[in-house]
Amino acid sequence: MTDYCDELETRDPAARERRHFTELPAQIERAMKAPGWAAHLAGIDPRSVTSRDALAKLPVLRKSDIAELQKSNPPFGGLATKPAGTFHRLLMSPGPIFEPQAEGADGYGAARACYAAGFRRDDIVHNSFAYHLTPGGFILESGCFALGCAVIPGGVGNTEQQLDAIAHYRPSGYVGTPDFLKILLDTAEKTRKDASSFKRALVSGAALPASLRGELAKRGVAVLQCYATAELGVIAYESEAQEGMIVNESVIVEIVRPGTGDPVAEGDVGEVVVTSFNPDYPMIRLGTGDLSAFLPGVSPCGRTNARIKGWMGRADQTAKVKGMFVNPKQIAEIAIRHRQLTRLRLVVGRQAEQDTMTLLAECAAPDAALEAAIADTLQAVTKLRGAVKLVAPGSLPNDGKVIADERPAG
Repeated sequence: MTDYCDELETRDPAARERRHFTELPAQIERAMKAPGWAAHLAGIDPRSVTSRDALAKLPVLRKSDIAELQKSNPPFGGLATKPAGTFHRLLMSPGPIFEPQAEGADGYGAARACYAAGFRRDDIVHNSFAYHLTPGGFILESGCFALGCAVIPGGVGNTEQQLDAIAHYRPSGYVGTPDFLKILLDTAEKTRKDASSFKRALVSGAALPASLRGELAKRGVAVLQCYATAELGVIAYESEAQEGMIVNESVIVEIVRPGTGDPVAEGDVGEVVVTSFNPDYPMIRLGTGDLSAFLPGVSPCGRTNARIKGWMGRADQTAKVKGMFVNPKQIAEIAIRHRQLTRLRLVVGRQAEQDTMTLLAECAAPDAALEAAIADTLQAVTKLRGAVKLVAPGSLPNDGKVIADERPAG
């Protein structure tokens, strides 16, 4: 194939769905042999999870849950299916969260992202993701290796030393953050070192504004981005079409209402929840804490998997109000108790040197009695008094925000 990394990228979407949900029961059964997953999924029959509807009934595991599990059951919280000593590398991400390196060729599923960015066999790629403790460097390096590329392990910092290596090896590709690519190019100009060999880049880990992408393009570097986490590897990636990020073939992605495990309608913003097929460190409905939304249709590039808009903010919008923590799960509880409501948004403000709360709730048939009942529920759930305002359906922003903290900074 010349245009795609493998035939899986262009398979019939229905065939992809059948394959995923044929394999998923065995993956869940494998995961439940680990004590952490056995406790988290207690009462679940793996053989019954053969559809998205069935998957949506499983509990979401959030990153904060992993950190707590690891404190009581080190090193991996009982979520790995084999002993720590049998992995090649034992890593650590901010949090701290500890994770094993994914095993096998392209264990992080990064090859498709690298291929979509234009990397090919025998290319030389400069990797400026960190190699010290964190998995970032290894995630993208493994994808390059799977394609047959050579990698310069630049890591972070030591800019001028990295430029010496770049000038000598003349890599055509770059992986790292977009910010550091600009730093390398700017420093090369100032120090008169040659970084002109860069032609394409795959970036992640930081925002890529259109202005920065455009500037890098003017300097001769075509830049695409991917979305990855330590536990899951590459979740989604851009293609030359640059119309959203294409979900990787190695994962199942859901978008759910923050604070719940309930999938939202296509196009609505919610939390990205991912299920992986890693046999050694499986993730079943891992809540990433990131917001995104599905795009309709398929990519013009011909890849047929679903697309997400990319990173749109954080789902964990917990706010401290009058000394009490209020979180999206509590707002979801209010929606459960009042089924007439659709989208909800708690606005936290400041007036007369005091915190204020106003719950905006979309409702097709508002009335004063319902408004009063919701106010009582708001107080019962959060232990705080707040105002309630019922608004027309579709009037609240579709940005995934459940709690909007509008208090002045400082």
